[in-house]
Amino acid sequence: MHHGGACRTTSVPRGRSPRNSWQTSRSLVVTTHLVKLLYLVHRLPYPPDRGDRIRSWHLLRFFAERAEVDLACLADESVNHEQRRALAGMCRRVAIVTLGRARWYHAARSLAGGRSATEGLFYSRELNDTLAKWAGETRYDRVVAFCSSMNRYLDLPALADVPKFVDLVDVDSQKWFDYSARARGFKRVLFSLEGRRVRRLETELARKAEALLVVSGPEANLLRGFCPTANVHAVANGVDLDYFQGDKGDGAKKGTGPFCAKRPSGRPGNTNPSAFPAPPLQPQSLVFVGALDYRANIDGVTWFCREVWPRVQTRYPNAIVSLVGRNPQAAVRELATLPGVKLVGQVPDVRPFMAAATAAIAPLRVARGLQNKVLEGAAMGKPVISTSAALEGFDLVPGEHVLRADSPDEWLSAISLVFEDPAGRERLGAAGQLYVQRHHAWSARLAPLADLLGLGDDVPLSATHEAEALSPLPLGEGSG
Repeated sequence: MHHGGACRTTSVPRGRSPRNSWQTSRSLVVTTHLVKLLYLVHRLPYPPDRGDRIRSWHLLRFFAERAEVDLACLADESVNHEQRRALAGMCRRVAIVTLGRARWYHAARSLAGGRSATEGLFYSRELNDTLAKWAGETRYDRVVAFCSSMNRYLDLPALADVPKFVDLVDVDSQKWFDYSARARGFKRVLFSLEGRRVRRLETELARKAEALLVVSGPEANLLRGFCPTANVHAVANGVDLDYFQGDKGDGAKKGTGPFCAKRPSGRPGNTNPSAFPAPPLQPQSLVFVGALDYRANIDGVTWFCREVWPRVQTRYPNAIVSLVGRNPQAAVRELATLPGVKLVGQVPDVRPFMAAATAAIAPLRVARGLQNKVLEGAAMGKPVISTSAALEGFDLVPGEHVLRADSPDEWLSAISLVFEDPAGRERLGAAGQLYVQRHHAWSARLAPLADLLGLGDDVPLSATHEAEALSPLPLGEGSG
């Protein structure tokens, strides 16, 4: 939320320092300036309708409640008034630069110059010039960069002495190595090269930043393995518990369950259930929710539909699997020709489709970090069937909170269980939902950042500031 004033006064217990000050103080009453924080994001953080945006949006909300935020971000698609309005209501200043087709030229040039293609893809001279201007006008207290792709902007001379924090989210270099292992020919070579270049970039960022953030313990351990001196902190993803409220009764059939009535913060869209009713409840149905233009998701759903689904169809001829997500690519569109595969595509609200399904699936063979699709399915009270790769980083217990399946035979067994055992399905869904409620609320997940970045989190916004802030609009959030 946009803070109107530049300073505030707060009472601090004796012996305790205000969290938004680098310096320790023992005063009973301390007047502190709001931290001036520059937030650099590689992709417009709103709406939170894919994995990276979900995290970057919740980080923005967290920062905006505790600091004076200037947001600079890139966009790979057109930006509408609602998006600009939502971000402007959170920040002091917002700069959005839309990337065109020239980004691919910049990627090739970066690769040819010995850097990663990733850095070229997300570099904009316009954004760089804007940041140089801002940094000349404002003495920032912190810079937070979201993803390694924002590295070049951190090298601005005016930011040289500003403490920098980088949220890598995942160890992207390993993702490229994983892609290379599954690719052939030129792609195999190209992906491996990008992996080596990004790994060098991650090592460079470890020297440059005060701290690096990743989304899970396994990612932190992986990073420390090739960068042992890095100051690495695992900050797990949360899930919007108020938003993803499952309804396993008649509400799912009628589109009138609690997922239709909730009005969560920060999500635009229509919450009127009659305007977007849920599909009829399918007794033998699965749902995949995720960005259908993301390589790992494309690989996962393609493998599932071609290797697993024919076996499911043989045993359950009326079974349906729905693919829900933005921008389905050609490989995904082809899957709609298979019996029982329904390509839904992008929707304003994913919850009705999740509520109508028997179970949610996460058949990813390549996965880094924590998968939002697992969190969201469990938060809805749905039994979740997932590969081992998509469960990495969670403390979910297979057989208790989720079902784990890797081979086609294991997938068929797990699907048969949720189709044929209603009581077991209910127990599994309830256990997964309880786990998420206890361990993945966003407020709890992000709380350690207040100390790490020296941000105050114990002083509520004044009524004036709250009145100035944008009243958040509701949104159909979905997995990455």
